[in-house]
Amino acid sequence: MIHRPVATTAAPLVGHEEEVAHIDRLLGDAGDGMGSAWVLVGEPGAGKSVLLDTAARRAARQGLNVLRAAGYENERKLVFAGLRRLLEPLLDGTRHLPGEQGEALLVALGLRGAPLRDPDDHSHRLLIYLGMLALLSRASRQRPLLLIVDDVQWLDLCTLDALTFAARRVAGDSVVILAAARSDQVPERLGNGFRQLAVPALGPQAAARLLDLQPAAPRGLLRAAILRQAAGNPLALVELARATADSSAGAEYALNGTLPLPQRLERMFTDRLSGLPRPTRRALLFAAAAEGSDLPAALLAASAGDPAADLDAWFAAENAGLVRLDSGRVRFCHPMTRSAVYQAATFAERREVHLALAEVLTDDPDRRAWHMAAATLAPDEEIAGLLQATAGRARRRGGYPAAAAALERAAQLTPDPDRRGQRLLEACDLAMRAGRPHWVERLAAQVVTVTSDPYLVTGATLLSCWAMAATARPNAALNRLLPLAESAVGTADSVALAALSQAAGAIYYTGDETHRRKALGLISAVPEGIGDGYRQLWARVCCDPLADRDAHLRRLRRATDGRGHSSHTPVLLGAAAWLLDETRTAVGLLGTALEQMRRVDPGKAHAGVGQTLATVQFESGAWEAAWALNEEVYEAAKENGLDPAMRSAMCVKAAMLALRGETHRARELADRAAAGADPRESRALHAAILAVRGAAACAEGDHELAFGHLRGLFTAGPDPQPLHYRASPYHVGDLAAEAVCVGRQAEAAAVLRSIAGRLAGGDASVRLTMQIHRARALLASDADSGEHFQAALADPEGEQWPFERARIALEYGQWLRRRRRTAQARTLFAQALATFQQLRARPWAEQAAEGLRACGAAMPPEDGGRGWLLDRLTPQQSQVVRLAASGLTNRQIADRLLLSPRTVGFHLYQAFPKLGVTTRAQLRDALVAGSGDRGRPGRPVPGR
Repeated sequence: MIHRPVATTAAPLVGHEEEVAHIDRLLGDAGDGMGSAWVLVGEPGAGKSVLLDTAARRAARQGLNVLRAAGYENERKLVFAGLRRLLEPLLDGTRHLPGEQGEALLVALGLRGAPLRDPDDHSHRLLIYLGMLALLSRASRQRPLLLIVDDVQWLDLCTLDALTFAARRVAGDSVVILAAARSDQVPERLGNGFRQLAVPALGPQAAARLLDLQPAAPRGLLRAAILRQAAGNPLALVELARATADSSAGAEYALNGTLPLPQRLERMFTDRLSGLPRPTRRALLFAAAAEGSDLPAALLAASAGDPAADLDAWFAAENAGLVRLDSGRVRFCHPMTRSAVYQAATFAERREVHLALAEVLTDDPDRRAWHMAAATLAPDEEIAGLLQATAGRARRRGGYPAAAAALERAAQLTPDPDRRGQRLLEACDLAMRAGRPHWVERLAAQVVTVTSDPYLVTGATLLSCWAMAATARPNAALNRLLPLAESAVGTADSVALAALSQAAGAIYYTGDETHRRKALGLISAVPEGIGDGYRQLWARVCCDPLADRDAHLRRLRRATDGRGHSSHTPVLLGAAAWLLDETRTAVGLLGTALEQMRRVDPGKAHAGVGQTLATVQFESGAWEAAWALNEEVYEAAKENGLDPAMRSAMCVKAAMLALRGETHRARELADRAAAGADPRESRALHAAILAVRGAAACAEGDHELAFGHLRGLFTAGPDPQPLHYRASPYHVGDLAAEAVCVGRQAEAAAVLRSIAGRLAGGDASVRLTMQIHRARALLASDADSGEHFQAALADPEGEQWPFERARIALEYGQWLRRRRRTAQARTLFAQALATFQQLRARPWAEQAAEGLRACGAAMPPEDGGRGWLLDRLTPQQSQVVRLAASGLTNRQIADRLLLSPRTVGFHLYQAFPKLGVTTRAQLRDALVAGSGDRGRPGRPVPGR
């Protein structure tokens, strides 16, 4: 056989000198043991793949071990498909891994048979990720590693999570991860682990230089048109030059300027196919249908068992610039090529290819099932059953999205309507577990259209209402949930309770009194013995947390003392405890729930429970932990379209910024949280935003503005009512403080009377009682204020809310100083100052310090003179340092934070000079001197 010369299809690297220099620095850092993870971001055709090729060549010359993989759109449904391709050269090293890690990794990659597991037991996901991390770390000790992942936006989600897990933990290893993604499709789940390196369009001079380097460089009007239409996109420049070189249409394109991108480019790819020989088009179709790991099977099937038979077909495809042949592999030059090849084929042609692939993939049941599904249009129970089995395997491996996709396709192929509805409902539940509300809603709608089974329809209704509430449409959800509950009371009480439990969260978010009163009536109509009790407790507390508190607490204690609850129990009970101001209980329950979820799926922040826990941490004074968790929550909520959780996370962050005196950032963030939200559908959110704006104005000393914002938390008129039945009352003390500053005590007194009247039963929480006494102290005649201040600070349980208690101590100290009781005032000022310094609440720390100076006290150095050092640590360095100071070894810290021991050592190496210490033994003293109580390590947040 005569081997024909192959045309060079790679575009020259022009105009990306800065990006290449950056990549060189990363490779150099890898050689020095400083790992990192980056994603090249740019529009399709911007040159990302060329940069990755350049990085691979330079890394190989420097002695790095280069591992490569790419995302394929058709493989997004397959669990860990991308990770298997990436790790393939290292898999021999799995025999050196700890037994459970190596076995879990091999099972995840489909190289070992999966053990029989309960479908909801996915704790081995952590072992998978740790095995991957250990494999990379071991290989990097032999040679620095460069991991290259192109088209990361098309990776399967399990591989994406694995890469994110690794990216956050390679800082101390000789591992660089370099990915590439389209700018409009950067996966949000990459999170903070990957830093972005923009690959911009070429400038005018670089674009002209690249165009002039093409084999048939255009001239005149055509050149100007291509430069104008390509707008600096390298792929567009190359492809347009090639497409118009020998075409009479080139002049027409130039004159009319009709070269839109990228749609016209995709059409050009299709046009280029028409001139290819039929064997070449057939071979390309096999490659397009197969992609990735199926490609060896595709080559075998396309050549009827003789891979060498159709080399001429592949040479023709490469010479046409459609594919690249490298070490026995076929790679499309651009994803649009694959799409054009596949879409240009008829269904009959695609069916033939998929059936041929299924025939040779007998050892891979998951891929075989998908190919068989792609080859049919009519319902087919046998194929549907194969896909259901695929979904079961994906579910056991922790791949909820892949399992949901398989079940959805299985449902489409299911002949029986009720069975189709059951599969759709199962897919809907899996999509909910994956945190995909828009997917849930679409699947739930399909259930209702295919079956009239009341069980299935009710399940779909509940899931679709969850999706509505999760995407900022709580009233729409309530308009379905409350009628459902009303119709089920007395006949199907378990359904009624499920609907009311679902509705309770939406009612809290809206704060709508009409819905709240109706829900409370329905909850009372449901017998006490239905279910295990926790749903009823949650619904009651969420709809009316300030009434019957003692009864709620008895139910909470019975529920938390019980056993055998579902995995959702700690979440609902923890949220109920937060609403009841049982803060310590809430932290414990929510923390437990989050840890359980992360053991199942370490790569996700679990926005719902995370957002509630971050709020509780903030209120209880654990501001650093709240900040770190809140960042994760925001990214997870934004990624999945969980609008209320995303806005709430922004409010918590804004509140911390306001109380620390960063008022401009706080207001900016609050404005972003409020943008586009209807206050009538989100009174809880609106109340939080008003509180943030009030705190920011107070921090700046603008008391008139602060009063205006805080007064907005209650209605106007002689009998003011709370804007939100639970959120508003906690700010009655803040309102009273601002009212005194602006001389509007009468308005604040009216609000106080209204709130006190609502709590006439006498079972208010310590926290709310503290705020009511504070307001009374501030609004009372000067002679009567003392007893109310003392009552506000009398209960030591108030220490659960350190900032609020410190503000009362500050105001009490100011009252005592005015009455010349300086000794008592000095003690209160010192206590308040210590808390404010610990929290870095600078505006209030300054007030406490001013009070101390006025009392003639010597000022202690702020934070013991070392607080600023702690601010220099990154969040992960801070966690590592605190755990090391508590006496844990590097190995123990690594196990706690899901890092490698080498990475822990790297973080300590970086933190020592920042803290001014040289030995591990000095860490505890440094932290205690730097932040007082902050030296006590809090519960670490895995993955940060």
